Amino acid sequence: MHVLIAPDSFKGSLDADRAAEAIADGLRRTRPDAEVVLRPVADGGEGTVAAALRAGYRARTARVTGPDGRPVDAVFALDGTTAVLELASAAGLGQLAEPAPLTATTYGVGELVRAALDAGARRIVLGAGGSATTDGGAGLLQALGVRLLDADGGDVPPGGAGLARLDRIDMGSRDPRLQEVELVVGVDVDNPLTGPEGAAAVFGPQKGATPEDVAVLDAALGRFAAVVQRDLVADVARPRADALVVTGEGSLDEQTLRGKAPAEVVARASAAGVPCLGLAGVVRLSPERLRAAGFVAGHGLTEVEPDVARCLAEAPRVLAELAGRVISTHLPPGPPR
Repeated sequence: MHVLIAPDSFKGSLDADRAAEAIADGLRRTRPDAEVVLRPVADGGEGTVAAALRAGYRARTARVTGPDGRPVDAVFALDGTTAVLELASAAGLGQLAEPAPLTATTYGVGELVRAALDAGARRIVLGAGGSATTDGGAGLLQALGVRLLDADGGDVPPGGAGLARLDRIDMGSRDPRLQEVELVVGVDVDNPLTGPEGAAAVFGPQKGATPEDVAVLDAALGRFAAVVQRDLVADVARPRADALVVTGEGSLDEQTLRGKAPAEVVARASAAGVPCLGLAGVVRLSPERLRAAGFVAGHGLTEVEPDVARCLAEAPRVLAELAGRVISTHLPPGPPR
C-alpha cells in the first residue's frame, strides 16, 4: 500500500515538515506495511522557499527594502536558472514594527526579483502569500523600473493608499531582463482584487486596516486595475488502486477550498483517481462539503484531544495519534501478520 503524505503547515503549531513526519509516525504504528512518501507542501506563503531548499535548491540572501522602508535580509532559492522567492520574506507581516495598512509596500519584493535576475535566474517562481501589504504589487513594479505616475507626472507614494493618485503607467524604464524571464506567481486564495470579497475587504483587517482604511484601499486598488487595463492591456502519480494521499493544514474550512495547498493536493489526487484524506487542527467543513471538494473524509486533532490548548502544545503527538487512528481505516487490509 502506497501513501503520499503532503500536508501544508498547521499554523501556530507545526511547520509542513514536522506535520508530515507526525502523520507518518502515526501511520507506521498501525500500518508498518505501508510504503510512505513524504512531500510536505507550501501554497505560496511562508515555507515556499524552504520547500525548494529541501528539493536541492541553494539558498541566496539579498538585502532589500522592507514593507515599512527599513532594510531586511530576504532568502531565496536558486537552482540553475530557476529561482523561488517568497513575498513574505521581503514584505511580510513579520517585517513590520507596527501595522501600516495604507503605506506598506512590496518594493522590496521587486528588489528581490532583481537579485534573482542578477544571480542568473530566467524562471522565477514567486510565492505571494503572507504579505503585510495591500498595494497590488505596485511597489514590486516600481522597484523593477515601472513608473506609476500621478497627474503631475510624479511617482505615486508607496502603499495601497497612494494608488488613489495613479494617473498613468510608464513602462519605458522597466528592467529589460523582464522580457526574457518566465514569472510564475503562486497564490493560496482566489479572491477577486476588489469588492466585498476582495483583497482589502478580506485581508486588510488582518494587516491592521480599519473599516475606513478598507474603503480607501479598495477604491485605490480599483483605480490601479482601471489604469492597468487602460495602459497595459488593450502531479500526483499515475492512478493506483492501492494508493492514498494525505494532506492537511491548521484548519480545513471554506478558505481551504479557495486555492490553498490542500485544495490543490486533493484536486490533483482526484484527477489521478487516488483518494485523498484531510487532517487538520480543526475541521470546519461538513462531511458533504468535504466529499464535494474531493476528500474521502476530514479529521481534526480535537477528535484525539478535545482541549485545543493541549492540541497546540502537543501537536506532534496528537497529530501522530490521529493519523494512526484514522488513516488505516481508509486503506485496504494489510498482509496477515
